[in-house]
Parts: sequence; C-alpha cells; structure tokens
Amino acid sequence: MKKLTPLQRMLLMAGAFMMVVGAIAYIAIDSVHVPFSIIFLIGACLYTAMQCQQSYEGTNIVIRRLYRQLMISDVLFILAGLLMVENSFNFLLPTFIKYLRHGLNSYLMFIVNKWILLLLIGALLQMYCVIRISNELEKEAKKL
Repeated sequence: MKKLTPLQRMLLMAGAFMMVVGAIAYIAIDSVHVPFSIIFLIGACLYTAMQCQQSYEGTNIVIRRLYRQLMISDVLFILAGLLMVENSFNFLLPTFIKYLRHGLNSYLMFIVNKWILLLLIGALLQMYCVIRISNELEKEAKKL
C-alpha cells in the first residue's frame, strides 16, 4: 500500500478539518453562508486530491473495490460542496426559471439543501470503507 508523505498527510487532515468547519459553520451561522461553502468546497477538493494519492498496489480484490468506493464518496463530497456553493450563490436559479415549466419549484425540489444528503451518504460510505480496509489489511498482514 502506498503511504502518504508527511506533507500529504497534513494536507489530508487540513482538507478534512476545512470540510468539518465549513459544514458546521454553514449550518450554525445562518446569516453568512458564502465563505463557509467555499471553505467546505476547497477542503473537499483538497481531501479528495490527497486521498487519490493513496493507492493499494496489492492483488486483494476486496481492498481494490473498497478503494473505488472511497473514490465515489470523494466525488459525493465534492458534489456536496458544489451544491452548498449553489445554495449560497443561486447560479442555477435563473436557468431553472427560464427553461423549466415549474422552475422555482423544481429548483427547490432538486437543488436547495440537497448537499446534506450527499454529505451524509459520502460520510457513511467513507466510514464503512475505512473500517473495512483496515480489517482487510490486518487479515492480509496475518496471512504473510
């Protein structure tokens, strides 16, 4: 398994910290959403970039599958960040109103606060994969 360098580990932890701070502050501080959504998105991109640097070079199919699922959870984190930024800036609202029959209702149904769902699914998938990967690596180490 390819390990991260100390700098990469520090960037991974900084990205995770930025995601946590951005999400909590976005929810807790109701009047100012914009900087916290951007902090979350930057943290998600940083976390994803560093997690992509980590790789498994073995032949265990289970661990390879779990790493692919980690990548799916990383994509969900980035999509959650993009939806969080969309909630702050409403970039897509004019497009929804212009091109869809029930534009505002569709926007509210498909965009507003859906970042929470993506973040929850990504976090649950991340926790599952991390626990399973550590268990599988322990099993693999015992075999050797």
